[in-house]
Parts: sequence; C-alpha cells; structure tokens
Amino acid sequence: MASHDPYPDNPILVRVSRADRTESVHRGAWALCDTAGSVLDCGGDPSAPYYMRSATKALQALPLLETGAADHYGYDAKDLALALASHNAEECHTNIVERILARLDLGVDALHCGAQAPSDPERRRAMEQAGEKPTALFNNCSGKHAGFLALTRHLGVAPSEYLDPEAQPQQLVRVAMQEMTGLEKDQISLAIDGCSAPTFRFPLKNLAIAFARLANPEGLGEERRAACTRMLDAVAAHPNLIGGRHQRICSDLARITGGRLFPKIGAEAIYVIGVRGGGKALAIKMDDGRGRGLHALIMHLLQRFELLKPDEYEALQEWSPGPLRNWAGLEVGKIDVATV
Repeated sequence: MASHDPYPDNPILVRVSRADRTESVHRGAWALCDTAGSVLDCGGDPSAPYYMRSATKALQALPLLETGAADHYGYDAKDLALALASHNAEECHTNIVERILARLDLGVDALHCGAQAPSDPERRRAMEQAGEKPTALFNNCSGKHAGFLALTRHLGVAPSEYLDPEAQPQQLVRVAMQEMTGLEKDQISLAIDGCSAPTFRFPLKNLAIAFARLANPEGLGEERRAACTRMLDAVAAHPNLIGGRHQRICSDLARITGGRLFPKIGAEAIYVIGVRGGGKALAIKMDDGRGRGLHALIMHLLQRFELLKPDEYEALQEWSPGPLRNWAGLEVGKIDVATV
C-alpha cells in the first residue's frame, strides 16, 4: 500500500551530519504570528492542521479561572502553574496535585489520566527501589486533570463526567479555544489525547495567534485579560512547576527569561512560545515527532528573531544546535538548522 505524506510542503528544517555528510533530517513547519492574527514569518505550511496535544493546556485552563472555580477552591500561583504543566512528577508536583484533590474532597482515583511512571529520574529510581507502583498522580497531566475536576465540581457536574466532550466543563474549554484561536467550531476537530482528555486539531498558525493573545492580553475583555495575566504570573513565579528541574526546556526558557517567554510543549514535537510584551508568539511542529530537531529549531528561531538576549542564549546552550560527540567525547558531526 502506498504511503501518504500528510505534510508534503514541509521543508527540511534541521540536518544531522556525520563527517560532513547528512545522516538524518527533520522536516516541519513553524509560524511567528501577532495578536491581530497576522503571520509575520513562517516555514513550511503554517495553515496545516495538527493535534495540539498538551501545547494548549493554558487555553484549556481559562474556564477554571473565568468561572470562579480556581478562587472557590483556593488556587494559588503554584496550583495554577500545575494546571498548565506537563510535569516530571517530582515531589513538588505531586504534592500540589494531592493538595488540590483534598480540597475537592476527591481521591487519586478521580483522575482519569492513567498511571504513568515519573519522568524525574530520581523519583522514578526511588519508587522502583521501594517497590512503589505509579498511579495517575504521577501522570505528567495530573495537574490539568485536577483543574478540570475543580471546574467540574464548581459547575455542579458529576466528577465522572469531567472529560466528556459534550458535558459543560469541556464545552467551556472548547469555546475558550475557539475565542483565542479565532476559529469557528467546525474548524477545530477533536480526538482523545494520551491522558484521555480531548485534544484539539487546528492550523499551526492559530496556535501562535492564541498564544500571542494570551501573552499580550491587553486587547482582550477584562475577565479574559485577568485570567491570562494570572497564568503568565504563575509561570514566571514558578517555572520549575510547569516541567521540572531535569532536562525540561519549558522550565529553562521561562526561568532564564524571568517569565518573558511563556512556553509550552506538546507530545509529538509540537511547541509554542508566547512573548510577553512582544505582541507575538512562535509555534513549531516537527513532522517526525522527535525532540532533537525541535530543540535545535526553537533555539535557532528565538535567536533569529532576537527573542532571547545574548546572555540568555548562552545560558540555554544545552538546547542549542551544535557539535555531536560520541561516548569518548570526540566530535563526530553536528546538528544544524537549514536556511529557514
């Protein structure tokens, strides 16, 4: 059976070479957009639709704030940061989720995201040594699910229905998604994410548009503006809570820039960065779903569009394209970004 390339117009964005010969390539697309909905620059097809996976967590959290659910259940900045997180399941993450569930008078069994081993190597090793099995609490999306449960409780909907796309909580999420992306309902399709929550498929450029507006909410209504500002402040204050201490580019970008960059990764190499005070956002998708090409392209584009200061770029060197070394430390090739 003939294979079908769903994104035939996407160019090679990143090359991996060995001894000056190309060994691997990473294709994809990216878009830099502003709050007005204009595409300022792009590579590949910015109108191609993708499943946005966890990259939309901040948009999915808007009803939690706008309905008053977050205030009703005493959400502070740390709690809110966890609602936006794809976390490592370090103790600082799981303790907060447990605290939220306790305020909701719910147990871990109320989370329908599924059990997942911690991404944090120290926590995972300690659990293995203790013979402790992971639960849904350790799922990287447990903070988002706790937020959905808080919203559901506040609306008077049965907790068991919190992921139902037709129930009120997820309908409010979908409306927020439409408003921030500027798309109509029939322009956004749904599927089931890895954590069992609805995930949204729409053009890449609209992800950038939504995050440009979120990171620069001055033109939004008062309630929406307040919700966006609260999320921006939460991530700026607690960058490690949105990812973790170990090998998490989201946390590093937010921490090194003092919250000026508002980043979010999604599975299968989807990425978005809102630029607070800059009126724009950058969205990226790598066709092969791998992080190697994604990280190199993120750093290249942030430098190209002067979205990082020189000292910030230097502090983030581990994520940048550069030499490849073997196990003996010898330089054997390089990762570099094609002309984009």
